[in-house]
Parts: sequence; C-alpha cells; structure tokens
Amino acid sequence: MGVADEEALKPVSFWFLRHGQTDWNARDLAQGRVDIPLNAKGLAQAEAAATMLQGRGIASITASPIPRARVTAEIVAKALGIPVVIDDDLQEVAYGAQEGTPMTEWFTQWIAGQFTPEGGESFAALRARAVRAVNRALARPSLVLIVAHGGFFRALRAAMGLDPHMRAGNAIPMLCCPPRAGERSWRLEIAT
Repeated sequence: MGVADEEALKPVSFWFLRHGQTDWNARDLAQGRVDIPLNAKGLAQAEAAATMLQGRGIASITASPIPRARVTAEIVAKALGIPVVIDDDLQEVAYGAQEGTPMTEWFTQWIAGQFTPEGGESFAALRARAVRAVNRALARPSLVLIVAHGGFFRALRAAMGLDPHMRAGNAIPMLCCPPRAGERSWRLEIAT
C-alpha cells in the first residue's frame, strides 16, 4: 500500500455526526482537546439526532473519547440498541495555545497549512489521522456512524475532495457517500 492509498478514504458510505452544542460552540471558541460538556441545547440536539438516525441501517458506532462526542454517541447508541466503540484517533484536533480563543483569521490560516498553533496539530497531520481513523471504523459492520468533532470533520471534508471551510452543524447527521464513477468528490446527504 503506497502513501496515496494510506491517505485515501475507503469508498464506503458512512454516517457522520458532530457532537451536540457546548457553551464554547455557542460563543465560537476553539475547543480542541478541552473538555467542555454538552449544554442543555446540546443534549436535546443529541436526542433529536438519535431519533433521526433510527431506521437508517446503522450497525456500528465509533466515537471520539472526548466527553462531548462520547456522550452524544451514547445517547444515539441507547436509541439504536448498539454499543459505542471509542477510538482515540477520532479526537478533536489539538489547537494548542489557541484553545479557548475565538476562531478568527488564525483558523483560516491553519486550514490552509500556513499556521500551526504552538503545541497544536497541523491541518495536514489531522487529515492523515482522520483518514486512518475513519478507514479503521469502516472495517466494522456497515453502516457505521462516526461521532466526532467540527475541526476533525473539516479535515475529513478535505480528504473527501470537499471544501474544508464549511462548518458542520452540531448534532446534524450526515450520510457520507463516496464518489460515483467519473466523480472526484464525495456527496453529503443531511438527514431530515
């Protein structure tokens, strides 16, 4: 397997769910690895996502160990009657010195690979980690639900050939579908 193969997502459809809202999300602050719990709205969003994901053919759930994602996954898992597998590589990016700060120009520069916060993880490193983690999850029974984070999903979008500057909403389930023949980018279908 070459480097290009290791950086490519397996062409298998899966569900992605960003965790429910936290107080820092509401304030547009970079959370990174800081453990900020779901707020009341985030818990309600997780419950609503669990309802939306019923009957969608999900057979496996893999989640980040960071509590805001893990709790979101546990709420969904309870509704679906399947266990959650935790994968450390699904953790949010480490924003280092920028954790707890507003997501301003530095964030755009980080995505572009022009800036890595002191003590943080580069966007390229996050993208490689995201692909490895998702490919590992996709080895589980299908359809897989991956519960993780917003920065993580931006790197995943880049790996899918999509614009990484688009923000994933809190607790909005998205079906990620590989490119069809002749296409280069993945398709995202939002559950309703």
